[in-house]
Amino acid sequence: MSLVFRKSFDLFKTVKWILRKDIRACLSSLPEKVEKINAVEVEITRTGRRPRSQNPMLEYRHIYPEFLPDPNPNWRNSLREKLERADMLERRKQIDIPEFYVGSILAVTISDPHAQGKTNRFVGICIERKGCGLRAEFTLRNVVDNQGVEVRYELYDPTIQTIQVLRLEKRLDDKLYYLRDALPEYSTFPVDMDPEILPEGTAVPVNPVQVKLKPRPWLERWERQELKGVSNIEEHLKEKDRVRRELRKTPWEKYDLMKQYRKTVPIEDQNEIWGEVYNQLQQMRMSTKKTARKRVITAPKSQLG
Repeated sequence: MSLVFRKSFDLFKTVKWILRKDIRACLSSLPEKVEKINAVEVEITRTGRRPRSQNPMLEYRHIYPEFLPDPNPNWRNSLREKLERADMLERRKQIDIPEFYVGSILAVTISDPHAQGKTNRFVGICIERKGCGLRAEFTLRNVVDNQGVEVRYELYDPTIQTIQVLRLEKRLDDKLYYLRDALPEYSTFPVDMDPEILPEGTAVPVNPVQVKLKPRPWLERWERQELKGVSNIEEHLKEKDRVRRELRKTPWEKYDLMKQYRKTVPIEDQNEIWGEVYNQLQQMRMSTKKTARKRVITAPKSQLG
């Protein structure tokens, strides 16, 4: 009996020693995790943003959105998309297509056999960017002689000679169609506007300006679109307009998972696409940066507020 008790007591001591060792190992790893967390917090406080993700290729989905396939599965074709990406890369070797977003001010020069000098240059703010592959396009807007003018360009149109970013920035909304009903000063830009080059490494600024709309009638029902870049919508609404807006709200759509899934491209497909074109795009960006260093850096002008 004493022998059995002694063996059980030795077994208990062995288990207790193993548990203590595991606890010490766990406690010894805690400072390393804390140091990593502190390092991330220091990086956030120093730069004002979180460090980049481990996969830098996924950052290209914002800079080159046209390389991703159409979010609608009914319009996808893997062979056509692969051939289009090859054509897009060849086109980018002939012309520098810079990084820009909706809200950036661009100057586009195209070949025009009927214009003086055989070229035509248009300056305006980008109010829309859409399309995938070779069908990617963007729209510029400017007010010329008190008349709103909009020009839609295909991003990979062979008649485009140069695309110059005069002011690189974003806006609060993904589309700026409401500038058609806004006051003209929000869409007026000089034709001889000087480019504003941001220092290398700075984040793309977001212009928080909120435009003022002209009195109704409007081209669209802007009060139903939850716009962040418009300040005086409520001033032009009547009580019946507010009632109709409440009746036509669709808050249940944000819980429709299948609708959200159909509007996205899976990460696996993105990794396969960027793995195909990442190296060539990276080389083009590096060559563009080398030429940009030779330009004179000017301080950005005060934004319209």
